[in-house]
Amino acid sequence: MNIISHTVNEIQIGEVTSDELIIETAEDGLDLLGNLYYQGFDSIVIHEENIAPSFFDLKTGIAGEILQKFSNYRMRLAIIGDFEKYPGKSIRDFIFESNRSGRVNFLGSVGEGLERLSKM
Repeated sequence: MNIISHTVNEIQIGEVTSDELIIETAEDGLDLLGNLYYQGFDSIVIHEENIAPSFFDLKTGIAGEILQKFSNYRMRLAIIGDFEKYPGKSIRDFIFESNRSGRVNFLGSVGEGLERLSKM
């Protein structure tokens, strides 16, 4: 796992990259949050390919648990990927509501993620 540090509008954003899955369970999400929080990052960018497909199956509850932790710790998150491949109404509604609230964002590019996360 690599962390690329971005500073935008004085906000520290950690972009996490890896050739492997980083988040497979809710505990993995909490570990990532804690790791970057204690390194001084205000927000996190992670790529969809580093998140287990079960995250996007809302019945598993993984997405809800992880997003709740990010909300509790007031850490903002941008998940970067192509979400059109998830056809279910529930996941589309979930993505829409998450983007609307702004704590967790599902976006198409790192540039969009950095822009969204740099606005507090």
